[in-house]
Amino acid sequence: MIADAPIAASAAPLQSLSRSPLQRALGRFFRNRVAIAGLLILAPVLLAVLTYPLWWRYAPNSIDLRALNSGPTASHWLGTDGVGRDTLARLLQGGRISLLIASVSVAISLMIGFVVGALAAFGGRAVDNAIMRFVDLAMTLPPVILLLVLASITGPGILPTIFVISLLSWPVLSRMVRARLLELRERDFVVASRGFGAGLGHLLFRHALPNSLDILVVYASLQFANAILLEAGLSFLGMGIVPPEASWGNMLRAARSTVVLELHPTQWMPAGAALVATVLAINFIGDGLRDAFDPRTDLK
Repeated sequence: MIADAPIAASAAPLQSLSRSPLQRALGRFFRNRVAIAGLLILAPVLLAVLTYPLWWRYAPNSIDLRALNSGPTASHWLGTDGVGRDTLARLLQGGRISLLIASVSVAISLMIGFVVGALAAFGGRAVDNAIMRFVDLAMTLPPVILLLVLASITGPGILPTIFVISLLSWPVLSRMVRARLLELRERDFVVASRGFGAGLGHLLFRHALPNSLDILVVYASLQFANAILLEAGLSFLGMGIVPPEASWGNMLRAARSTVVLELHPTQWMPAGAALVATVLAINFIGDGLRDAFDPRTDLK
């Protein structure tokens, strides 16, 4: 019986290695307590934001003239603002807008970054040099100044904000994808595909995309939090989402008034707390995904 113990102990790593890379990555992710904490924080936020019209009776822009600058009450759980709008309804609608902008802008930046990086890797030396010099130029521009300039050109609103955030997010991803695919294009199966006359579309979506999926997933999770912060910053400055539409950023803008800052904290503190909690949760999940997709974790 004693001699069987080393055999059983050595069987566990072998059984782990027999699983697919995705199964091992998911196993590492769900063993990460910080990532699970992020999921437990983010899940109620998403559930409340997506379902609040089903269980909350106030609309974000409905006005209650009997309750102006009201504190928390049985009817208005987080009080109202200066024109009688329910703070909780605007908080949840603001979360919906912020998450929508982050989701769409990250999806667009992922597509741009992947296509640019893949074209640089598979397009030949001349194409690679031209694309990379353009990427280098895009990365040298000061992001904050570029953000403000683009926002002032496009104006406020949901679509312009998505456009601005999308244009700032793809250059780093394109370099990461290119680095991965430069190594991939020398593999035997890619060389064989080219030898059999495979076109660029086949190489991109048959070989490049599956082998870059881990980079895309991790980058998307981390960029999602950054996009929420960018939207909040633009809206706080009045260059993103402007009233009467709600977002966490323009709810925080109310705190610029000394009266609101000191006497009516429920008009801005919930938005700040929701912003901090959501960004932290997404960063926890992103860190967990980064560790989960790192194959060196199995060797630790």
